[in-house]
Amino acid sequence: MTPAPLAARLAVPAGPLFFPVTAYGPDGAVDLAAYRAHVRQGVEAGAAAVFACCGTGEFHALTPEEFEVCVRAAVEETAGRVPVVAGAGYGTALAVRYARVAHAAGADGLLVLPPYLVAAGQEGLLRHYREVAAATPLPVIVYQRDNAVFTPDTVVRLARTEGVVGLKDGLGDLDLMQRVVSAVRTEVPGGFLYFNGLPTAEQTQLAYRAIGVPLYSSAVFCFAPEIALAFHRALETGDTATTQRLLDGFYRPFVELRAQGRGYAVALVKAGVRLRGLDVGEVRPPLHEPSEDHVKRLAQITERGYALLDEGN
Repeated sequence: MTPAPLAARLAVPAGPLFFPVTAYGPDGAVDLAAYRAHVRQGVEAGAAAVFACCGTGEFHALTPEEFEVCVRAAVEETAGRVPVVAGAGYGTALAVRYARVAHAAGADGLLVLPPYLVAAGQEGLLRHYREVAAATPLPVIVYQRDNAVFTPDTVVRLARTEGVVGLKDGLGDLDLMQRVVSAVRTEVPGGFLYFNGLPTAEQTQLAYRAIGVPLYSSAVFCFAPEIALAFHRALETGDTATTQRLLDGFYRPFVELRAQGRGYAVALVKAGVRLRGLDVGEVRPPLHEPSEDHVKRLAQITERGYALLDEGN
């Protein structure tokens, strides 16, 4: 049986969206065995999709050759059970190259990160994403953050672009996102996808859900899948007591710890994976490792999160 298109498979996810870290060995090279184990564990734990080599996966730090082998490994480990969406980025020519590599490696879709360095106008951004979408048969999700921020009109034009199926928001401007959702709903009715892509998206997902953004990335799923799954189920079933208990006792302390260091949205997650027993190595520069005290605090917060799950049973 041919799998349903990416948009249909993501529209009503059965679990969190999994953004695996990229594993490195002691010599700093990609540790493919550890990476495969990480992806496999996430799928078996209940991930609804695997977003390989994206922000949490340190896309910025990978060579094209490393990117290809990691995407291919993710595709092989999922074995069609869930879709695999690969990152793509940099300037237009390189983004097209990564898109084609991802397609050759078997990915089901692309998350296209902001173009490298330049602060472009709306017409230039639109041209960039349209050229990427035209260069590959893979469906494209556009990532709004940093130097790629769109007006509602631009998102309408993106939604009308063949191959562009969604928008992931890492900016956090709820007023803008509400206007975007309203404009696309009015001008391009249909199944356009929206994702909350803020770091530790669970912390803001109640607000995003209220404006019509039902999907979110879960970095916590990398190292505490049971907590991420419990939160996802509580959102889906309207279990306010559980969402509040986890937000107050786990997610807020984790977010406050994450704010203690630049790059901790990735570095703390990798530390969390190591704490759970899988050695995925350290982050590559220019990111840096959390301090020993912060890792100890992460262990305490995670332990508290699991205790909260027991309290709810």
